[in-house]
Amino acid sequence: MAKKKPAKSAAKATRATAKTKAAPAKVLNKASPAASVADAAVLARIADALERLAPPAKKKIDLDAADAFVWQPDGQLVPVPHVNRVGMSLLKGIDRMRDTLMENTERFAKSLPANNALLWGARGMGKSSLVKAAHASVNAMLAKDSKSLPLKLIEIHREDIETLPELMAITRGSAYRFVLFCDDLSFDNNDTSYKSLKAVLDGGIEGRPENVIFYATSNRRHLLARDMIENERSTGINPGEAVEEKVSLSDRFGLWLGFHRCSQDEFLAMVQGYIKHYGIAIGEDELRREALEWATTRGSRSGRVAWQYVQEIAGRLGVQLKD
Repeated sequence: MAKKKPAKSAAKATRATAKTKAAPAKVLNKASPAASVADAAVLARIADALERLAPPAKKKIDLDAADAFVWQPDGQLVPVPHVNRVGMSLLKGIDRMRDTLMENTERFAKSLPANNALLWGARGMGKSSLVKAAHASVNAMLAKDSKSLPLKLIEIHREDIETLPELMAITRGSAYRFVLFCDDLSFDNNDTSYKSLKAVLDGGIEGRPENVIFYATSNRRHLLARDMIENERSTGINPGEAVEEKVSLSDRFGLWLGFHRCSQDEFLAMVQGYIKHYGIAIGEDELRREALEWATTRGSRSGRVAWQYVQEIAGRLGVQLKD
């Protein structure tokens, strides 16, 4: 019987084919120096393009840099070396609200149970000033105890409310205690960011960190425009439930502090407090007459109007308003 020679021939053909295919690889490996430089330049340009597309590395947050910060939506806390505030003694006509907020803030600073606070009511009556003054007063108290850490104040802008969960993640693991502060908080039609606030304040799996409390000021008791509530009532399939969902936002604040327009005597007390504090020399009768005229021309009596009058008279008399 004859041997099968075709199989041997097939093996030789396979080896020949392999050699033929491997030949181009040898040619590629012998690329010219100019081609290598060109390839390196292309790779460098690709690397630079990817670097530009990549988000910048976040700076490490230094909570020791200051006692007050402003939250940025890119995940940074900007330190505020000097907070724009007035002394607690200069806040007149809001004694009950002052005492209540101070007591709540002191309890929180001592790691005792405390409530989120909503300061609502008339414009210019010292709502935001009271929050900042309470923070300063409590820190002055804590400074007397060398073992106590200062209370940190973080301001978050209303339009950045949706980034609150990220801010909570930063504060949750810190040894400090934080007052998150949102000034002039309110929501308009088609604004659903209030749902993020509801979840952070009193909901979610993690809930609000034990070392965080939320203070907000608003001209609206329920943080929502009246026409927004009425629109939900008139167009919803179940209007009662729709309204309840929106009004329930203010229920997340255990402490409601209402600020109302001040009386004439309270307004004059505010003016006189500033005049005495800054040492402005003016007769009492002249001060009373001018202050009341100033309030009448503006159609309002409030702490803000009182301060504006004091700035007017200090400028006229050449007095610097420095603490």
